[in-house]
Amino acid sequence: MLLSVFLTLLPIFIIVFLMVRRQFSADTSGAIGWLITVIIAFLFFNTSPEAGLRSSMAGIIASFPVSLMVVTSILQITFMEATGALKRITVFVKTFASTDRAVQIMLINVGAGTLLVSVGATPVSILPPILVALGYSSFVAVALPALGFDALCTFALLGAPLVVYSDLTGTPLVQSAQVFAKFLPVISTLIGFGMLWIVGRWKLMREGFIPCIIAGMTNGGVAVAVSYIPFLAAGVVLTGVMAGFSTMVAMLIYLKVRGKQIIDRSHLTQDDLSVEAGMSLLRALSPWVILIAASFAINFYQPWFDLLYKNIAMAISIIPGQTIKTRMLWNAYTWVLISTILSAIFIKPTGAAVKTTLVKWVKRAPRPAFSAAIFFAIAFVMNNSGIQDQGAVWKIADPTSNMISVLSQGSAMLFGAMYPFISGYLGLFGGFLSGSEASTIAMFTKYHLMTSKLLHVDALIVTAVTAIGGGLASVISPAKLQNAAATIDAMGIESQVIKTTFIISVLITLVASIMAMFFA
Repeated sequence: MLLSVFLTLLPIFIIVFLMVRRQFSADTSGAIGWLITVIIAFLFFNTSPEAGLRSSMAGIIASFPVSLMVVTSILQITFMEATGALKRITVFVKTFASTDRAVQIMLINVGAGTLLVSVGATPVSILPPILVALGYSSFVAVALPALGFDALCTFALLGAPLVVYSDLTGTPLVQSAQVFAKFLPVISTLIGFGMLWIVGRWKLMREGFIPCIIAGMTNGGVAVAVSYIPFLAAGVVLTGVMAGFSTMVAMLIYLKVRGKQIIDRSHLTQDDLSVEAGMSLLRALSPWVILIAASFAINFYQPWFDLLYKNIAMAISIIPGQTIKTRMLWNAYTWVLISTILSAIFIKPTGAAVKTTLVKWVKRAPRPAFSAAIFFAIAFVMNNSGIQDQGAVWKIADPTSNMISVLSQGSAMLFGAMYPFISGYLGLFGGFLSGSEASTIAMFTKYHLMTSKLLHVDALIVTAVTAIGGGLASVISPAKLQNAAATIDAMGIESQVIKTTFIISVLITLVASIMAMFFA
């Protein structure tokens, strides 16, 4: 048993070593980890090379809601960058709430951050320059955007992690969202206080107590409302959009009630004014307006939802007996691509802008997309290790030949009743490793389902707290923090940021893990 558990964990240990000690990138480390996983599955877990390759391909296809969303969202944000649309939106955001620092932090990092990541944009790329322009230090400008959206990271990329969770657990989307909703008001509020502490320690936490509570409860509360109110539940994959927008509105109302200035244009430079004059805000927002409108239509209009989600599931079977419903015409990546193309009607890009978009996209997209896919491949090889061709279907005949089964039995013996508590930190670890909540879900879901069954605890809660931990890992992900630092020419500061944000992520994960103990 001990040897089998060690062999199962060995690829993970090697990935950690390569990333932490050798400074390898996530995609390179993941590729090496995948190869080692396939070799170990073949040598020690009775898995044929064909089964290993089929499992890998199945994992890559299962990753499409994330990997293809990464590809298309990078295309969209690169297009908006090349055409000046992104710069125009940045100028608009800079004018908000300069009279109240706590409100400004909540509005930009929780509200706008959640909204941005929900439509496929990257807060750590967009928000740091805005925060620097508003007078924040480089340290703060890197830390806050990586933390603000983390509570609702499950609804990033138009709910891609939620879709993965739903598919792998076999739970309907709305029920899946209800599991996460139990945690979100508390986690969102704690993230708000974490940001206030980073900026102004206890003093700002006291001064910003009320707006922080309002922002956290609005952000998390909308997630609860969407998952439990039948009419809203139809658009559950748009939870992040609704929560982010509602949080921004709540902060603006708070300022209005307090009699404080909402829009302050004093921060705008001459360059900002030129950008503002060159393009209307609605034109700049057109890719996201079209995307959100299309997403609302295909989710709230029942005939379209039934057609695209249920009737045209576009199922693929790589391993006989296992089916993956790709739902390509429903999934967000298709509509991100469509909205980008349609927005060209309004933005009217030049030929040079289109060329710049394509050149940068080809350079930027492959590695993060591959990184997302390869961790799914690792998870599927582990999940299907020991699988044998038994005619019409392939099955795992001997549980001792399955890596996840062995790991589940070992975990049940080691952790016992504390297993739901440990799961939050497994997610934090998985998120740090893969850089993605969806990849974290893929890596741990079958393991949690099997272990939870042995321990008679709620597998959905256990898997959800792991996902939340994976989302909180965004603030300690070297890749995300380096990305943020690069946008403000502050490379190297990410190591200082991690020292502070690591403590915050561990403490918030602690609260989530304690909640999981009660819920599970």
